Amino acid sequence: MTAMLYIHQTHCIQPQQNPLQANIELINEPVDNKLLAFEPSYEQIPPGILRRMSKAIRMGVGAALPLISQPVPVNGIIIGTANAGMDDCVKFLNQIVQYEEGQLTPGSFVQSTGNVIAGQLGLISKNKGYNITHMHLGLAFENALIDAIMQLNTNPSNSYLVGGVDDLSLFNYNIEKLSGDYKEEAISNKDLYNVDSPGCIAGEGAAMFIVNTIKEYAVAKIMAIHTLHSTDVEFVKQQLKIFLQNNVQEGTEIDLFLSGENGDNRTTAYYTACETLLNYNATIVRYKHMIGDYATASAIGLWYACKILQTQQIPAQMIKHNLTKTVHRNILMYNNFEGLQHSFILVSAI
Repeated sequence: MTAMLYIHQTHCIQPQQNPLQANIELINEPVDNKLLAFEPSYEQIPPGILRRMSKAIRMGVGAALPLISQPVPVNGIIIGTANAGMDDCVKFLNQIVQYEEGQLTPGSFVQSTGNVIAGQLGLISKNKGYNITHMHLGLAFENALIDAIMQLNTNPSNSYLVGGVDDLSLFNYNIEKLSGDYKEEAISNKDLYNVDSPGCIAGEGAAMFIVNTIKEYAVAKIMAIHTLHSTDVEFVKQQLKIFLQNNVQEGTEIDLFLSGENGDNRTTAYYTACETLLNYNATIVRYKHMIGDYATASAIGLWYACKILQTQQIPAQMIKHNLTKTVHRNILMYNNFEGLQHSFILVSAI
């Protein structure tokens, strides 16, 4: 990582109408162990286009348009997703069988690939710059950020829209539930971290960011990113130790650990091991009881990190551990997807 990635604007669509709600009794509850995104009216999307969009596309475009409609030009669009477009893909495949390969509805085919979100954003905003989608399951968003850093190393005067989007389609939910990703018992998100059982609450959402190399007026900066694949808890812990040694300057410390803990007891050991490397007075914050878990949930995690650095306020119901820290300048994000894909992101105040 060479170019410093400065975040200037951010916007998200997620299951909570008030994402920074302080009272846990007022947060939206899951229905059938699903936390579905609370969608706005999408006034910036032309109605004729909106009615043809799947949910993932609506969320991605709806979260991005408030940012790319600003006066500052965007030179490229970089999206991370795992399953966006899958619902339309299944619809199209079903139509092939239903109509015996006859006259098929083109809409489902056109919107059946993951790159349709970035493509729609390029078309709507008339952006002819760099346009790409990363589909690497639980590391899709992180790879989108790494791609943005690589682009800025080459074109340091550019600005990019970077985002993570995934929806909870029926097809994806059924497949992932059969594989044991979600909890079998009905559970409140208020009790998520108190129940010792496998699985998590299913979620969905979209988060978008305008990034460049300009420090002025930025809300946060990404100091470093590291990703890895492993099922070995000790190896993950060792990799985090090396990451901190290489990227945390002498005399500074991690003020806040933004944990991707999701209530799945099969992955708790990874988070516990990483927490042992923190300073004793570091604040530990969790957010997936608010949004559920999905492949690009770390994008919403980064949105929370930006808001914490901006406001220096943390809803009490998100705090797992807090002793003395009142000012937070260095945030370590750790996300674990299905016990295999891991990411560390170091986010700092300006």
